[in-house]
Amino acid sequence: MAEIILNVEVREGAGTGAARAVRREGKVPGTLYGGGKAPVNIAVRANEFRKSLYTGKLLGHLVTLQYGDEKQSVIAKSVQFHPVTDEPVHFDLFRVSEHQLIKIEVPVHFKNQETSIGLKKGGTLEVIRHTVELACPADKIPEELVIDLASHDLGDVIRISEVKLPEGVKPAMERDFVIANLKASASAQSDAGDTTTEG
Repeated sequence: MAEIILNVEVREGAGTGAARAVRREGKVPGTLYGGGKAPVNIAVRANEFRKSLYTGKLLGHLVTLQYGDEKQSVIAKSVQFHPVTDEPVHFDLFRVSEHQLIKIEVPVHFKNQETSIGLKKGGTLEVIRHTVELACPADKIPEELVIDLASHDLGDVIRISEVKLPEGVKPAMERDFVIANLKASASAQSDAGDTTTEG
């Protein structure tokens, strides 16, 4: 089950003025969508929301929303931040059932840059997609997609088919799209040219 429980209260009114009033009370306003029901304006105490957010397990994870004695599984889809203070100012939650198939963006990370064949030759990693949209059960959302660069050489194209996905998880798009390329930098290309000339 979800590791995070958000205690929410239903807030009156919508729009900027109502949201500002909620923030003045030390709460973060949000909206609950989905599940074939009408959207509901909600709020969570700011300190509790920040604590959940900074665990790294709020966004894109299955979360339990608690309102009085009622509990509901939700996915936190987005959080808006203040441009200056970087404090959370609004969030969107979506109702889901625990095993419901959903589409969600998951971050892509790369490992073994320091031992990568191509990068050691002076190449550069050109990242095409920093996130990938996956179709997966709500309770099986991967934390991240990790791509091992160790055996990748200059000119390699890294596609989604190379990534081992957990059982029941697949890309939302059917085609075998590109995630990143290992490109020869200008210096690596000139080094290769020098070598050719010497040979």
